[in-house]
Order: sequence, then structure tokens, then C-alpha cells
Amino acid sequence: MTNDLQFSWRLSGSGWATCLIKDRSSERKDIVSYCTDALADLLHGVAGLYGPIPVQRFSFDLEPAEVRWVLRRRGSDVDVAIYRFPDMSASFNAPDQNGTLVWNSMQPRDLLGHVVVEAAQSVLQAHGEDGYRAKWVQHPFPIAALQDLRRLHLQHDVCPAPGRCRVAP
Repeated sequence: MTNDLQFSWRLSGSGWATCLIKDRSSERKDIVSYCTDALADLLHGVAGLYGPIPVQRFSFDLEPAEVRWVLRRRGSDVDVAIYRFPDMSASFNAPDQNGTLVWNSMQPRDLLGHVVVEAAQSVLQAHGEDGYRAKWVQHPFPIAALQDLRRLHLQHDVCPAPGRCRVAP
């Protein structure tokens, strides 16, 4: 496995997480609020890339800003574009291009699926379901979403580290 794509999700306080995505040329780091079920939205969005709909969108609340992830499947690759809007409440139905493109990278779907599964699994292993709920407050750990993405990834991709993806929560 190459280190062309790195992703991490770290609980950084009560109701806050630090999300980092990085490729060889750039990185994007956001402090995400618990106002949305952000980790579940991420897992569902990446899992959606395995279905018939080629574009998946989800947003993270940065209070008050929004970062909107747009994932476009292009064959076996995914165009990952992150747009920033100054106010989440005002940008709800705004077209993507009304935001500022703050990060963009084309990545193989198998690698994107893998790094997201590993990051979510790391959060679960570090905190457990009860610890996650205590820190994230508004939402439980998205165990079903993680299991679904893991299943799809192992079923449809050549996993770069299948032993790590098979770890049960």
C-alpha cells in the first residue's frame, strides 16, 4: 500500500473531532462539531460509492461554517472535492460551486474505502462505543455504518491490508 492518501478522525473534546485528509500534495484539517452525525455521514457517503449513484455528498458543521464533501466515482477512482461555506445555515441548498474549493484529490476507491474504515475502527478501538458516546454526546458510534462500509470494501475492492479491515469492532 502506498501512502498517497491518509485520513484520520480524532475525538478532540466534548462534541468535537479533528478530521484530517492528506495526499502527496496537500492536506485539509477541520475541527468538526457534533451538531451533525458527522462520522456516520462520512461512512455512509463512502459506502454509497459502491452503489448505483455516482455522486455522494455530506457536510460537516464547523460552527458556523460548513465543509461539504463531494465524492464523484470515476471508474475505479473517486474525485474527492471539499468545499467550504462560511455559514452552514445559509448554505444548506447552495450549489457546490457557491462554496470555495479547499481540497481536491483523485484517489482509488479501494484506498479511500480502506483509510476511512481504518480511521473509524481506530476511533472505536480507542474509545469503545460508550466512550465515543460520552465524548461525541449527540450521537452513538455508527457501528452499523462501519460494518456496512467494511463489508462493501472487502467484497468489491482489493484491500491493501485485508487483515486490518477484517478486525471486528
